[in-house]
Amino acid sequence: MATQLPTFADLLTARRRLGSLACRTPLIEHPALNARAGGRVLLKAENLQRVGAFKFRGAYNKVAQVDKATYPGGVVACSSGNHAQGVAAAASLLGLRSAIVMPADAPRLKIERTRAFGAEVVAYDRVTEDRDAIARELCATRRAALVHPFDDPDVIAGQGTAGLEMMEQAEAVGAVPDVVLVGASGGGLISGISIAVKEKSPSTLIYSVEPVGFDDLARSLESGAHQRNAALSGSICDALLAVTPGELTFEVARRNLAGGLVVTDEEAKVAVRYAFEELKLVVEPGGAVSLAAILSGKLSLRGKTVAAVLSGGNVDPHLFAEIIQERRQAA
Repeated sequence: MATQLPTFADLLTARRRLGSLACRTPLIEHPALNARAGGRVLLKAENLQRVGAFKFRGAYNKVAQVDKATYPGGVVACSSGNHAQGVAAAASLLGLRSAIVMPADAPRLKIERTRAFGAEVVAYDRVTEDRDAIARELCATRRAALVHPFDDPDVIAGQGTAGLEMMEQAEAVGAVPDVVLVGASGGGLISGISIAVKEKSPSTLIYSVEPVGFDDLARSLESGAHQRNAALSGSICDALLAVTPGELTFEVARRNLAGGLVVTDEEAKVAVRYAFEELKLVVEPGGAVSLAAILSGKLSLRGKTVAAVLSGGNVDPHLFAEIIQERRQAA
C-alpha cells in the first residue's frame, strides 16, 4: 500500500509518546456477567479514558508529531464527538489551535465538551454537506494539519495501545482471551487493537461489532471488498456511523479479524442499562456494542474467555436517563 501499515513496534512507540497522559484504564471482571455469558468476560473500560473515550490515544499520538512551523494553523479534524474531544484535548496540551468539523446533530454534550477543550467547532449537515471537503478547505486556508479520525497509521497505533494494555492486564490475571470484541466505525480502534492481540496471542479470534444498518466493516470482511452504508444517520450509536472502512484500517482488519457481528439499537440500550445497573459504569450506546453482543448471545462464549472494549462514555444525559428509565416504565 502507498502508506505503510502500522506495526507492533509502532504501538510500543505510541505508548512511550503517550507516557502517563493516557489513563491505564481498568480491565473489569464481574461474576454476574461471567455467569450470564457462561464463560469469563474481561471488559476494557475505555469509557474511563481521558476525554471519556479511547480517542485520546490516537489523537495525541498524531498531534504530538505535527510540526508547528509547517502547520501554524494547528490541526483540523472531523468527528461526531469522541475524536473531536481527543484532538481538542491533545492540541490544547501541545499548544496548538484546533478546529473540529462536527455534525449539527451530534450530541450536545460532545459539542460542548469539544469547545471546553479549546476547539473551534464548525457545524455541518451530515446529510447534505461533505465534511471532508469542509475540512480540506480549512486545512488549506489556515495551513493546518488534518488529523483523520481513523485512517492514519499514527492514529491506529495510538488506539492500539489500548490493546497492549488489555492483553497485559489479561495475562496478569491468568487469562488469554479466546475471543476479542471491539466496536467499529471507521476501524481505527479495532485495527490497532488487533495488531496487539495477534502479536500476543495469534490464535485469538477478533470480531468487530457494529449497529444494524451500519455494518460496513462486517460486510466488507465477508465480501473481501469495501462496502458502503446506505444511510448516513439513524442509529442511537452515533459514534459508529462511518460510511465505509478506511483503506488502512480495512487492510489490517482483513488480515487480523475473524468476522463482524451486528447489534440492534435495542440491544445497545440493554447493554447501556446493564453497564449502569450491574457494573456501575456509564457507557454510551456506541461504546456498549461489544457488551451488547455478549448479552444478546451473538457468539457462543460458554467455557471461553472473552475480552471486550467499552469504547466510550460520552452519552447525552437526557438520552441516558431515557434509556435507564425505559425498563422501569415498561414494568
